[in-house]
Amino acid sequence: MVADFFPSPTLFAAFLTASVVLALTPGPDMALYLSRTLAGGRPHGYAALVGAMSGVIVHTFAAALGLSALIAASARAYDAVKIVGALYLLYLAWGALRSGSALRFDAGAAAGSVRGSYVAGVLINLTNPKIILFFVTFLPQFIDAGDPDPSRKLFVLGFSFIVIGGLVSAAIVAVAGRFVAAAKLHPRALRWFDYGFAGLMSAFAARLILGVGRR
Repeated sequence: MVADFFPSPTLFAAFLTASVVLALTPGPDMALYLSRTLAGGRPHGYAALVGAMSGVIVHTFAAALGLSALIAASARAYDAVKIVGALYLLYLAWGALRSGSALRFDAGAAAGSVRGSYVAGVLINLTNPKIILFFVTFLPQFIDAGDPDPSRKLFVLGFSFIVIGGLVSAAIVAVAGRFVAAAKLHPRALRWFDYGFAGLMSAFAARLILGVGRR
């Protein structure tokens, strides 16, 4: 049944909400999309976006397969990952509050080729170990060690995250000029994303800790 691929409706709704907030939070990948769009137009922005999503797909496979194997091998080890993950999420929350995620990009960067924009997108995520570390700490929020079929759910969650992130980022690329202008005029608005991100990461950390030992 299709329902077997998904967590409970309530849990999946929380996942979708979190994914949207995370996709809207400025970061290096968003800075790349905007830089390439401003330098070479939307084709470059979309190429960078597709490249970045390609890199995330690789990390999704790695995280899903690794977590599935860990769940099958040892529930205690999976609990240990949750604890470490909670600490990492709290670290991310503290970093957002301390230094913020203010949007930084090189507006004067040369456009180059569309293929070059795609490769830049692949590299910005594929070579970033924080991406897989984030997936390993984010996905366990929604999968219990006692789940009868964690592999399928992990892949569904991972690819749902990619789809949501891609759609949100594509919309931002479509209005890149206006988005950057608004960000420069209203820097406090970006700061609210920092607060939202920090609150979300803290809530997830608490959920991970509370989920330790649950079967």
